[in-house]
Amino acid sequence: MIHFECDYGEGCAPAVLQALSRTNMEQTVGYGLDPYSLQAKQLIADLCGLRSDERQDSLWRGRETAGAVHFLVGGTQTNTVVINYLLRPHQGVIAADCSHINVHETGAIEHCGHKVLALPTEDGRLTAVQIQDALLQHLYDPNIEHTIQPGMVYLSFPTETGMVYSKSELQAISAVCRQYSVPLYIDGARLGYGLRSPKADITLQELAALTDIFYIGGTKQGALFGEALVIRNPACRKDFRYFVKQGGGMLAKGRLLGLQFLTLFTDDLYWNLSDHAVSQALRIRQALTEKGYPLYMDSYTNQQFTILTNEQLERLQQRFVLSVVERKDSGHTIVRICTDWATAPDNVTQLINAL
Repeated sequence: MIHFECDYGEGCAPAVLQALSRTNMEQTVGYGLDPYSLQAKQLIADLCGLRSDERQDSLWRGRETAGAVHFLVGGTQTNTVVINYLLRPHQGVIAADCSHINVHETGAIEHCGHKVLALPTEDGRLTAVQIQDALLQHLYDPNIEHTIQPGMVYLSFPTETGMVYSKSELQAISAVCRQYSVPLYIDGARLGYGLRSPKADITLQELAALTDIFYIGGTKQGALFGEALVIRNPACRKDFRYFVKQGGGMLAKGRLLGLQFLTLFTDDLYWNLSDHAVSQALRIRQALTEKGYPLYMDSYTNQQFTILTNEQLERLQQRFVLSVVERKDSGHTIVRICTDWATAPDNVTQLINAL
């Protein structure tokens, strides 16, 4: 069977595995305070355009604590730690109705005592007008103190439907968030795939400047595991490591995370891997279009969505593992086809021929 159902089916990029193996017997301090992690944090801060005064918090009990960049193990864990940190007990998080925190994290946010304030979308993207309307609806609600207060905004880049926000869309959303003093957080589990999409008109530095907090995905983009969280807003850094620890996100062998990201962001490896995934996905998109398969979403990232008859799906499933999104009607199914950093071009060719 050839797998196209997700973008974390393989282990990690060979260069990452080599780095882990090469340093396996080294002794370092733990909890992300090792030289590899500190170097990786500095590198990521530079790539994101953070000023020197934004990179590090002051010394704390003799230990340098990186304030701008933190490494966590997985996406759900990162989302939970960040949202729990940003929100007060009476607040909720504005998000798209199809967002990962709303439908694919088993109520992790609600488990922490916060409500996901889901807004309907056609393609997974929220608009600045939607967000402002939600904030104003609460502000002018005569029963305001009886309802959940919107305390932050959550976006995914790209979205769960493979769509990317334009620079102007993010600028408008960022402006609304700053006008109403609510933090903007971007889930970047597939950030590289979004930024390297031919439809993307925004750079990593520009995206960083428009957010308060965001993360650079590693688990789905060539790392064995791990996400790199960037806190752009200094007001969102105080005591953050306490929340990471309390949320189970402070890996004792923290150097395993730092070393992976140091490797990924050396010699443009992260971007090269992202380019590969997107290019293979666009081959599939072109084939679907040329062969008359309807596209469910107009995605130019590593996720492609199409509508198959149940008979077509059954035949394809004899050779390929695909992700079933939902039944469109009694005779048709919406399917996601996913590529990643390691997708073999020959496997894509076999899928195209099968189509």
